[in-house]
Amino acid sequence: MPSQTNNQKPRHTLVKAIAIIIVWLILASLIFVNRFNIFDWWRLRNYQTPTTVQSLINDDSMTPLGATLFKINYPNIENSSTFNQNCPNYDIEQSLVLGCYHAIQEGIFLLNVNDPQLNGVMQVTAAHEMLHAAYDRLNQNQKNNVDKMLMDFYTKDVHNPVIINEINIYKKTEPGSVLNEMHSTFGTEIVNLPADLNAYYSQYFYNRVKIADYAISYQGALLSKQSQVNSDDQQLSVLKAQIQSVEADLSAKLSSINSIEAQLNNLKDSGNTSAYNAGVPSYNNLVNQYNDEVDQLQVQINQYNSLVNQRNSLALTENQLYQALSGQPTKIK
Repeated sequence: MPSQTNNQKPRHTLVKAIAIIIVWLILASLIFVNRFNIFDWWRLRNYQTPTTVQSLINDDSMTPLGATLFKINYPNIENSSTFNQNCPNYDIEQSLVLGCYHAIQEGIFLLNVNDPQLNGVMQVTAAHEMLHAAYDRLNQNQKNNVDKMLMDFYTKDVHNPVIINEINIYKKTEPGSVLNEMHSTFGTEIVNLPADLNAYYSQYFYNRVKIADYAISYQGALLSKQSQVNSDDQQLSVLKAQIQSVEADLSAKLSSINSIEAQLNNLKDSGNTSAYNAGVPSYNNLVNQYNDEVDQLQVQINQYNSLVNQRNSLALTENQLYQALSGQPTKIK
């Protein structure tokens, strides 16, 4: 009997040890499966959502998941000087997304923009940067699936020159993050997406199209002014060439008039009155033509100057919009 009792103790200890190991494995598995929820709870345990941040969440119709991903990055809305410190690689001439995201879940920074013509730019930027945080959360299988959807759409259905230009810039400046940028750009700037991508983005937004409409609106405010300035520049170039041509013709006519006038004066001084009188009508006709052409030139010059004022006014407005975006004036070309 004593020998049987001694044999049972090691077995009991072993079973207990195995049970403890199993419990720990289960706990570890549960922690791993719920690691994001635990991380999010910890990040937000004392977080009070600012009114401005909540407004962006509401405007972007973020789902609870989208709102959480946004808030765990403690979004900051900043003036230009502070923003440029936190987003040192930001370039207004390359992108109209006015923010940056610090991986992994280390912060979202947004530029404060108040110009009414740029309404929506902060909403689009908030959604764009939140989607970077979302992309960071994807596991490799999820990322592979999302990347395939993005590339399929990009190669077959992306024809908007604005979007194509944005992606080309990312290919040059961030070649290792192109798919990540596509993930944020397509989700916030394109209204019509394939069903699979729409279904994917629905976990982050209740109404994603609303965000894309914001992007179209404020991009249009800038692009229309850029287009008009370019059109005015082309017209000014044509007018300038016409004015220069007329000025050259007037210069030749004036030289001819001066020469004929000298000849007539010589005839008059020499007493050849008949020859003088015969030459006066043609001379006066040349003078009249010259004066008419001078009047036409003045009309063209007035038109040119008026168009210059219109063009510069538009360029100034465009520059002011860029300044509202970046906090720094851009060159008026």
